Amino acid sequence: MTDERTAGVRPTMAYLAVGLVLIALSCVLGFWIYTHGDPPFAVDVWWNAAVAEMWSPILTGFSRVMNWVGAGWFGILVVPIGGAILLIVMRRPWAAAYFLAAEAVSAGGVQVLKHLFGRVRPEDIIVVSDYGSYPSGHVANAATLAVAAAVIFPRLWVMIVGAAWVILMAFSRTYLHAHWLSDTVGGALLGAGAALLVAAAFAVPMARERAAAAEKAASLG
Repeated sequence: MTDERTAGVRPTMAYLAVGLVLIALSCVLGFWIYTHGDPPFAVDVWWNAAVAEMWSPILTGFSRVMNWVGAGWFGILVVPIGGAILLIVMRRPWAAAYFLAAEAVSAGGVQVLKHLFGRVRPEDIIVVSDYGSYPSGHVANAATLAVAAAVIFPRLWVMIVGAAWVILMAFSRTYLHAHWLSDTVGGALLGAGAALLVAAAFAVPMARERAAAAEKAASLG
């Protein structure tokens, strides 16, 4: 049982290293866009035109729902607080604290990069959005949620669902012309990096918490 209770020590450095690399890549991409991205990259222009050709009432409705779910009061308050409450009910208070901290760090990082680089959004945007196109806050939030869920519940199906969620969010943001494609890449890098960076700080207590829960379940079984 000692090994199980100290298992969190092993992934701590991996979380820290990968998280820092992903955040650094997001910053490097943002700087590259700031210095070379006006006019937008060819791939950004191509994808922006491609999604315009995909217009349909179904995709528009879906993307507007994703716009609402991914940010605003629902995405910023309901999702993090609701997730934390659920984890507390599951007797995972350290996991709940980690989830809230990861969401806060991700959201803060998004705002820092938005105001640092100040990229202009596509002219044909069809929803109301805040200042700064890079990085996508919606995609960063989706990536943070997906990676945090995989850290707390390390299952393959959780990872697959999380990856699908990030991809769909990225598509919806570009479909609405709220972001260039490269904005969504930067958001995914930042969100995933933030979740892993914070996971490094919570890895040991979360591993102990998980081991204690497994021990209790075994004793009851």
